[in-house]
Amino acid sequence: MNTIAQTRETYWGITSVEYAVFYLLAFIAIAVLTYGVYQRFSRYAEGDDDSFSRVNDLGNRIVSATRTVLSNEKQFNRDLYGGLMHSFIMWGFLTLFIATLIIMVDQYAFQKVLHMTFWEGDFYLAYSFIVDAMGLLFVVGIGMAMYRRYWVRNHRLWDRHTSTEDDIFIWTLFALGVGGFLLEGLRIYSAGIPDYEIVSFVGYGLALAFNGIGLATLGAEQAGLNGAGLNVENLHWLAWWTHSLIAFFFIAWIPYAKPFHMLSSFANVVTRDEKAGQRLPNVPSDLDATNAESIDDFTWKEILDQDACTKCGRCSSVCPAKASDRPLDPRNVILDLKSYREDLDAGGEEQPIVADGGTSVINAETMESCMACMACMDACPVEIEHLKSFTRLNRQMTDQGDVAPSMQDVFQNVMQNGNTFGDSPRNRGDWADELEFDVTDAREEEVDYLWYVGDFPSYDERNKQVARSLATILKEADVSFGILFDDEKFDGNDIRRVGEELLYVELAGHHVETWEDCEFDKIVCTDPHSYNTFKNEYPEVNFDEFSDDPMMPFDYEEQWNEDGEIEIYHWTQAVEELVADGALDLSGTELDYTVTYHDPCHLGRYNDEYEAPRELIKATGCTLDEMPRNRSNSFCCGGGGGGLWMDFEEEPKPSEERIREALEDTDAGSGVEKFVVACPMCMTMYEDGRKTGGYEDEIEVVDVAELIVEAIGKADEAQVEVAAD
Repeated sequence: MNTIAQTRETYWGITSVEYAVFYLLAFIAIAVLTYGVYQRFSRYAEGDDDSFSRVNDLGNRIVSATRTVLSNEKQFNRDLYGGLMHSFIMWGFLTLFIATLIIMVDQYAFQKVLHMTFWEGDFYLAYSFIVDAMGLLFVVGIGMAMYRRYWVRNHRLWDRHTSTEDDIFIWTLFALGVGGFLLEGLRIYSAGIPDYEIVSFVGYGLALAFNGIGLATLGAEQAGLNGAGLNVENLHWLAWWTHSLIAFFFIAWIPYAKPFHMLSSFANVVTRDEKAGQRLPNVPSDLDATNAESIDDFTWKEILDQDACTKCGRCSSVCPAKASDRPLDPRNVILDLKSYREDLDAGGEEQPIVADGGTSVINAETMESCMACMACMDACPVEIEHLKSFTRLNRQMTDQGDVAPSMQDVFQNVMQNGNTFGDSPRNRGDWADELEFDVTDAREEEVDYLWYVGDFPSYDERNKQVARSLATILKEADVSFGILFDDEKFDGNDIRRVGEELLYVELAGHHVETWEDCEFDKIVCTDPHSYNTFKNEYPEVNFDEFSDDPMMPFDYEEQWNEDGEIEIYHWTQAVEELVADGALDLSGTELDYTVTYHDPCHLGRYNDEYEAPRELIKATGCTLDEMPRNRSNSFCCGGGGGGLWMDFEEEPKPSEERIREALEDTDAGSGVEKFVVACPMCMTMYEDGRKTGGYEDEIEVVDVAELIVEAIGKADEAQVEVAAD
C-alpha cells in the first residue's frame, strides 16, 4: 500500500472563488466573535472593584481551573449521567477544534512555508481514527442532552429562563457533529471507499450505506457542484457549504448567547475565591457607599458570575429553600440580575434591584428565604459565588429597612443585650450553675481553651444540656478551659449573612478586644457558625477603618489573627484530639445505639470538617448509619441565614424532611434510634421538626457531646436526660 496516498484533499470540490468566499465569511465570523468578546469584557471592566484578589498567582489559577474544567469533576457530583454527557460533549468539541487547528498548521505553516506536509500516512490514519472516535462521543453526548431535555424533560432544565437560545445551541451542535460525519461519508464514497479510510470508521460506515442504496456518483474527479442531478458530488458540495455556514454562525454567535459560557465559565473558575462563602466581603465605613442600589454596585466578578451561568439548574435542585417551597431559586436570582442588566444596557427602564413588594428585580421575600447553606455553590460546576451576590442584596434590604420584623427584633436584641434572645448578659453563664464544679473565668485566669459557648447553649434550655455535657467532657479530659461570661456576645455570623454588616463589625471588635486581654492557647467554639466566622472572617475585618467611629464601642486598630497564630477549633475537633491522645476513658464499646449523623453546613460544606464528629460517635460504640445526603451533599436544617428566626409557609420543613430521610432512606430505616447533631442551631431546628413532623415517638435528637458524656458515665453530673431503653 502506498502510504503517501493515505491523505485527503482539504478543500475537495471547492473552486478558487468559493475558497475566497469561505475565508471572507470566516474573517467576518471571527471579527463578530472578537467584537462580542470585547464588549463582554468591557462590561466587566465597568463593574465595581472586587474586595478579594482574583488574579493573584495567575499561573497556578489557570492550571487549577484547567484541571477542574477538563476533569468535569463538578459535573459528576451528584449526577453521573450529566457528568458523562458533558464530558463527551466537551472532549469531543475540543478534539474537533484541535483537529481543525492541526489542518490549518499543516496547510499554512508546513505546506505554504516549508513546502512539506505531515498530514499523511500514519499521522493521517491516527488523526482520522481519533477524530472519528471523539466526534462520535460528541454526537452521543449531544444525543444524551437532547434525550434529557426533550424526552425526559428534566425539571432542572425547564424554567422561566429557558428560551429559544437553549434549543438553538443544542441543535446547532448536533448539526455540526452529524454534518461532519455526513461530509466524511460522502467524500469516502466518492473516492471509491479506499481501504485505508476504514480508520474513519463512522464515515466509512456511511459510505458503505450510500453504496448499499446505490447513490449515484461521478467519481472523485468530478468533485464539486455539477449539473448532473442527484449525485454524491452535488450532495457533498451542498453539505460542505451548509456545514461551513452553520459553523460560521456558531462562531459569530458565541459571545451573544449561551455558547459564551465556554469562555465565561472558564474565566469564572480561574477567578474564583477558594474561600467563597466562608468569608464575605467587608463594607467600607463610608456611609454613602451602597450595596445593591443599582446594577452598577455589583462587582465585575459578580457580573461574570451572571454570564457564567449555563442554566443547568444544579443549584436549584439542591436548594433546601426551593425544596421546601420557599420563593427562592438560586439560578433565577442570578439570571434575573443578568436579564435586568442586559435590558438596562439595551436602554430599558431602571427599577429597584430588591424591594419588599412593588416592582423590583428581586423580591425581598426571595432573599429572606436563603439559608446561607452554600449547597448552591457546592453544586455549581462553574464556581458561581451565589452567596456573595445574595449577601449584597440582603445588605441593601437592611439599608432600606426591608427586613422581616422577626429579624429586626433579633437585631434589636443583639444591639441592646448582646444576644439574639434579648436576655440579660448577666445570665449568660447561668447554664453552668447546675454543674458540680466551677467554670473558670477566662478574663481572670490563663487557660488552654478559651471556650466561646454561644447564644443557644447559653440561653436555650435544650442546648444548655449540650453546654453542660461539653464542660463535663473537658473537665474529665483534665484540660483547663474558661469562658467570658457576660463579656461574651453573639458571634454575628448569621446577622452578617442577613445583611447587618455594621452590627457585625461592632460584635467582632468587641470580641477581639476582649480576647486581647485574655491568656489562652486556642479558641474552641460550640457552634459551627461561630467557628466559621472567627476562623475565616474576623481576621479579615479592617478594624482600623472603624476605630475612629464614635458608634463603634472598641478601640482595636489592628488586623486580628492575620497570620493564623491563634488556632480556632470547633469543639468536635478539639475533643477528637483529646480522645486520640487517650485523655478520655473510651473503649469504643460503651454505647450500642444505632444512630445517624447530620453534617452542619458551617462545619461541613463551609469548612470541610466531616471526620471529627464521626470519629467521636464511633468512639462511643454507636453504630453510625449514614443518611444518603451526607458530607458535602448534606441537606440544611433550615436554620442558617436567619432562618431560625423567621417563619415560612413551607411543606415540608427542611428539618421534617431530614428526619424523614433518617427514618426512611437510611439502611437502618426505622431502626435509627438517635439523630445526632453537632450544632446548637441544628438541635433547635430538629427538635422543632421532630414535633411538627410527628416524629416525637420515633427518634431522639441528641448532640455528639451528649453521646460522649453518656459513654463516659457522666450524664448525671452534666444534668443530661438520657432516654430510657
